[in-house]
Amino acid sequence: MRFALRFDFRNPEFAGTSTADRYAAALDMVEWADRLGCSAVTVSEHHGSADGYLPSPVVMLAAMAARTRTVRFSIAALIAPFHDPLRLAEDLLVLDNLSQGRVDLVVAAGYVREEFELFDVPMNERPRRVTEVVTTLKAAFSGQPFDYRGRRVHLTPGPYRPSGPWISLGGSSEPAARRAARIADGFIPSDLRVWEFYRDEVQRLGRPDPGPSPIGATRTTVLAQDPDKGWQEMAPYFLHQMNTYGAWQAQDDVSTPYRSVADVDELRASGQFRVVTPDQLVTELRASRTPFANFHPLCGGMPIDLAWSSLRLFEREVLPRVA
Repeated sequence: MRFALRFDFRNPEFAGTSTADRYAAALDMVEWADRLGCSAVTVSEHHGSADGYLPSPVVMLAAMAARTRTVRFSIAALIAPFHDPLRLAEDLLVLDNLSQGRVDLVVAAGYVREEFELFDVPMNERPRRVTEVVTTLKAAFSGQPFDYRGRRVHLTPGPYRPSGPWISLGGSSEPAARRAARIADGFIPSDLRVWEFYRDEVQRLGRPDPGPSPIGATRTTVLAQDPDKGWQEMAPYFLHQMNTYGAWQAQDDVSTPYRSVADVDELRASGQFRVVTPDQLVTELRASRTPFANFHPLCGGMPIDLAWSSLRLFEREVLPRVA
């Protein structure tokens, strides 16, 4: 079977944890996961968030790459409008070499209005800036000189692997899906319904049909010996995660699995977060043709000890019985 980890490093004040301790715990968790054969670690990017959401995914992945040997990394998503394309390309070329080709990207346009105000970037420039970042990265990852804003440039070092990191586009709209088909290596929809626009555009451009979306619905799963007790302990952090995303996404009518909820009962009913026993997860994984477990151990500011308790249950009581 395969398993993966995700981190966004939300650290609300009520969590009572320093950012430094949370970063250190994540590095320990990634090293632990790499030792157990983890297939992927994903980090995300947002800016100016009151709860300290990670603003610098390239820096974080550099630290994680130095602590691991085989696990692959993904930035999902890298918010293109806030980056200088050439400097971003240089940072990613260094990361590609540091990780020995273990990093891939999902580039997105962003949607949080306060972030665009922070960087003084007009939101109506998102499509242009995404296109410039992606085309610049792909040109830089070729290792060859290329034209950039009317002049010839050449970035060094070259990529570790030919063509550098794989670049997908993220998005939840038809224009984003069709743009991904034109300029990127793939598409990661936050709304599964728009995949068909990507599929249509790929074929219209004369390339093979990519088939059904490879991305399914995502949920946050946590392990506990007593799920009801686990919910009592974890509910404040799940609520914070759900409602902070929900508040952001309501601003721009972004379609994602997250929406604001009134209380824990509504949260549990949404199915977006669940607490299960090791036996329950084993049963689910054994019944799957492609068993896969995805964990967000520090979700919503989850206490470090509580996060580790879930991961240790997976290591001791799930992985040996499924692998």
